[in-house]
Amino acid sequence: MALSIIAYLGLGLLAAGGASAVRPRLLRLRRRREAAILAAAGLVLATAGAWWPLGTRRSAEGTRLEAFVPEFQFGEFHETRVRAAPEEVHGAIRAVTAGEIRWFRSLTWIRSPRLPGRAGPETILHPAWNEPVVDVALRSGFVLLAEEPGEELVVGTVVCCEPVRLQRAEDFRALVGPGFARAALNFRVEDLGGGTCRLSTETRIVAAGAAARRRFGLYWSFIYPGSSLIRYGWLEAIRKRAEAAAARSRSTGVPG
Repeated sequence: MALSIIAYLGLGLLAAGGASAVRPRLLRLRRRREAAILAAAGLVLATAGAWWPLGTRRSAEGTRLEAFVPEFQFGEFHETRVRAAPEEVHGAIRAVTAGEIRWFRSLTWIRSPRLPGRAGPETILHPAWNEPVVDVALRSGFVLLAEEPGEELVVGTVVCCEPVRLQRAEDFRALVGPGFARAALNFRVEDLGGGTCRLSTETRIVAAGAAARRRFGLYWSFIYPGSSLIRYGWLEAIRKRAEAAAARSRSTGVPG
């Protein structure tokens, strides 16, 4: 989050410096040289994602996600509580559509704008809104890395910097050469007892090589806030669907 704050602050300073170069009195600057210095400082901060010294993170949680991405430079983690059985939560993970996820439509449009009514290839950024979003992802560049019903689901893809079509989990694991950034995302369900589960999602991205790290780092610094909002909305949609299934199960005695 700190990197994103720096990047957006830099973007604001860059815009202010550019505007002041045209109209110096806008910020009460006496010379255009001062506006140029402001814009240059903004440019440095806006590109922080490319040069910020991010270290490699490691985890020993024992998740299936860790088996595919044990070390990573970029990541995010979110969780919530769900009043449902693990099987109901897993079913909701598999069934939730993009249309149920708050902010999904707006935020993915910002990342990949498209004119209304314009057809195009199906991707995670341009999904079929009434189909399970996990299925859409698996049809459009993601591969299923691991799935244990009621426990964890993991998918992976290549997010930078060369186009690669993955066919299976082994392809994801084998892609370790420089020039690529691999991303893996999981949904993990932990039974807390008493009809409640902890539902979490974690995303890990590992960039191999300095060039891939710089390119993806610049991208990540700007998209991270939107990515987090999508994750929150995704977890909320899963929770609502799972709890609705649990309520039906209690009222009918038939698993939802």
